Amino acid sequence: MGQNLALNIAEKGFPISVYNRTASKVDQTVDRARNEGSLPLTGQYTPRDFVLSLQRPRSVIILVKAGSPVDHTIAALSDHLDPGDCIIDGGNEWYENTERRMNLVADKGLLYLGMGVSGGEDGARHGPSLMPGGSHHAYSNVQDILHKIAAQVEDGPCVTYIGEGGSGNFVKMVHNGIEYGDMQLISEAYDVLKHVGGLSNSELAEIFVEWNRGELESFLIEITADIFKVKDEDGEGFLVDKILDKTGMKGTGKWTVQQAAELSIAAPTIAASLDCRYLSGLKEERESAAAVLKEAGLSDELGRVNVSGVDKKRLIDDVRQALYASKICSYAQGMNLLRAKSNEKGWNLNLGELARIWKGGCIIRAVFLDRIKKAYQRNPNLASLIVDPEFAREMVQRQAAWRRVVGLAVSAGISTPGMCASLAYFDTYRRARLPANLVQAQRDLFGAHTYERVDRPGAFHTEWTKLARNSGAGVGALN
Repeated sequence: MGQNLALNIAEKGFPISVYNRTASKVDQTVDRARNEGSLPLTGQYTPRDFVLSLQRPRSVIILVKAGSPVDHTIAALSDHLDPGDCIIDGGNEWYENTERRMNLVADKGLLYLGMGVSGGEDGARHGPSLMPGGSHHAYSNVQDILHKIAAQVEDGPCVTYIGEGGSGNFVKMVHNGIEYGDMQLISEAYDVLKHVGGLSNSELAEIFVEWNRGELESFLIEITADIFKVKDEDGEGFLVDKILDKTGMKGTGKWTVQQAAELSIAAPTIAASLDCRYLSGLKEERESAAAVLKEAGLSDELGRVNVSGVDKKRLIDDVRQALYASKICSYAQGMNLLRAKSNEKGWNLNLGELARIWKGGCIIRAVFLDRIKKAYQRNPNLASLIVDPEFAREMVQRQAAWRRVVGLAVSAGISTPGMCASLAYFDTYRRARLPANLVQAQRDLFGAHTYERVDRPGAFHTEWTKLARNSGAGVGALN
């Protein structure tokens, strides 16, 4: 990431110095700069030489592993930096660490930015989505560079000043949480199409290519189509079928779910995707469970589908609609989390602008982000994407297909936790009255937590058990 971002900056005509503790990595970067067009990039081999090679006011971008390595890097650099210089952390850092470091370096007169960078290695080289937050003065110093190196879309570069404090890191964290949800939903669509529809990898590739021409057009749909096309070079069949079903993670999804819980924001789709990654890691346990449950009498028929009786064309279209509706719920949850944190911290996040800078460069880039941007432009105080008139119409139009897919998956014994969570989120959010009245009555009975009434104001408490037992004489049993 760091090497590619440096080459991107140099390619745009900005002279840049690079430093890494491993000298061979510096040499490799210098060689690439020479081979990719004699780019204005020089290598340095000590923190002091690196800092002194920069023109003041200096701006230093660091891309190292989050946590203590960032602190060590800052300590090594700050000994040589001068007041007015800026440090920019481009890693996936916990936002409170960024705010702590911001205060720490401020004592030395240094500026600080926590900048989310999305797009992977290819995005870093050719145009990422950038989410810088922190010192606006520091952002002003590098604004021209960031605008040039970011991905470009029809309404501008995919970068904007996010806000104060650790807002840039927080926005990138939620971006990654949405990414978790997106990837989980796509994997569920694949699972249903493969095991209910009986579709081959070649057919799946064609379907995803077709989907990428419509409302689902996105980076993740595009690369999924490519994945299904790749044959195994070391054996027969397709490579995707040879990959161990254990998903890795680096923590941003967990942070997103933790923050949603702390802010009392429902994010069930993102949480379901995180749970699935945890469960995928229990490979040996899952294999043992399959054997034990089979021995206990779990029928082999569960999960078997009569593929010959499935209308493949209808199933493919239903899954497409279910995937799209589920994605809307996932993005709605992420946006609501961003708004809640913005209100708590006073960041004044512009949700429409965030959707805009995610339209290019980043992993969750998708054509429908432009529609999300327009939804927040129409109503900056939009309570949820679900109630935007355009998205609301689409959800209603797709709900029948959505329910068919979830119901079919359940009956076939195929888990679709992301789609189920999204559908449950939709069904809960759309109901004017929920069974929460019973839960509140239970809380009042065992804990005297009180309750409110629908027909009069105030807080009430009832001696439920006493009243119930006093009225017991009139209660009969139904046989």
